[in-house]
Amino acid sequence: MIKKSLNILFAASEVAPFAKTGGLADVALSLPKALREMGHNVIVVMPRYYAIDKAKLTHIEGSLGVPMGYMGELWAGVYSSKLPNSDVLVYFIDYEEFFGRGGLYDHYGEAFADNDNRFIFFSKSVFSLCKMIDFKPDIIHANDWHTAAVPLLAKSRFAHDFGDVATVLTLHNLEHQGTVFKGAMDILECGWEHFNPEAYESVGYINMLKGGIAYADAVTTVSKKYANEIKTSEFGFGLENHIRAHSYKLFGILNGVDYAEWSPKCDDKIASKFSAKDMKGKLLCKRDIQKYFNLEQRDDVVLIGFVGRFAKQKGIELIAEIIEWVLGHDVQIVMLGTGEKWAEGYFSHIASRNGSKFALHVGYSDNLAHKIEAGSDLFLMPSLFEPCGLNQIYSLAYGTLPIVRKTGGLDDTIENFDETAESGVGFKFEHASPHALYNTIMWAVQTYYNNPKAFKKMQKRAMSMHFGWDDAAKSYDDVYRYAIYKKRVSKLQ
Repeated sequence: MIKKSLNILFAASEVAPFAKTGGLADVALSLPKALREMGHNVIVVMPRYYAIDKAKLTHIEGSLGVPMGYMGELWAGVYSSKLPNSDVLVYFIDYEEFFGRGGLYDHYGEAFADNDNRFIFFSKSVFSLCKMIDFKPDIIHANDWHTAAVPLLAKSRFAHDFGDVATVLTLHNLEHQGTVFKGAMDILECGWEHFNPEAYESVGYINMLKGGIAYADAVTTVSKKYANEIKTSEFGFGLENHIRAHSYKLFGILNGVDYAEWSPKCDDKIASKFSAKDMKGKLLCKRDIQKYFNLEQRDDVVLIGFVGRFAKQKGIELIAEIIEWVLGHDVQIVMLGTGEKWAEGYFSHIASRNGSKFALHVGYSDNLAHKIEAGSDLFLMPSLFEPCGLNQIYSLAYGTLPIVRKTGGLDDTIENFDETAESGVGFKFEHASPHALYNTIMWAVQTYYNNPKAFKKMQKRAMSMHFGWDDAAKSYDDVYRYAIYKKRVSKLQ
């Protein structure tokens, strides 16, 4: 039976390559393209931040009116472009007062005081845009707290025109919930009856994500394990009871990877292409990294890479506690990232004292990220929690074996090494402690030196794994149809 194609609007606060701070941007780039390849009619909507050059976009004639309660109707411009290598249209909401700033959400780590108004405005603009371009969505797919108002808006403020639209909300990271002053209910214009402990109210404040979970027709997370973890106090960030109450509509769908971008067979950003059948190029990539960072030029030393934010979530404190112990062994370590200033300073100090075996690049470079994935033997990703994670999947593609904590998508994607069974593609630890991380790194290092045959077999197994967006898109298609069915049933009751 051929399924009917759907009109899908994908709303996100960031979309690669236009604006990115994390994994949401990658999903917003790749999932709509995969859904389009399935035959769905998909559009993407995002803010037009200051960093996005509107001279490179197509201007849409007319102005977009967005009702904002006592603030009145605000008027925005609309621009468009396409996702790279696709025909999926991206619409940019251009309102200088809210989005004409250097940062997306904050200024040097300090959140913008009007983030509530900024993203309520953006959420409402989604509905105004649909009327402007005459797009009738079957599904509006919201993402994280920034667009978590969309499900309620569809059911209340804009119900006259969008009452039949089903909504899906994806939780990319539950730590960020959009807790704002309760006065924003007047900007939402959905009625104060929704400010209650079962919906938007949380200890006297509005919790945008909590309300989105309550009113969405379906809720997804970006891995199966994370969908279970967020029902617990360790990972629920205070919403675990609320999530358990709505678990009947919660689905865990693992993110995919764009292998056209992340594959050693076709990567133009690395020193030499290679594959599981011919790994010689990986050694050339290792030499390239050593040369780039002025490390000692050695083929026989184990090279450990890290690419990520210097944040507590990413296990940066664990790494800081044990890095000098690890550097006491015959290893090389390269780190690429930015974040907490103490971490940038601390690792810079370590690099100044261990220049031949430890190197640091503060900031982010996509080219360098590719080089580290390709040239490293091991990849360090000891996250305290990880909804999905992408770098460990990139690492698998490059035969770079991940060292990870058993959490979220890391546990879903990495099978632990078993020397007896000759299985596994990485090294995992359970407890978020420096001792556990150090022991696991040493286990991986000793495997590299003492059991090279098993290590090479693991690399080839890792490179044979596949986490494409085609699989994820099929799962989202199922969730969309569940949400539509649920919406229809609720209207009949």
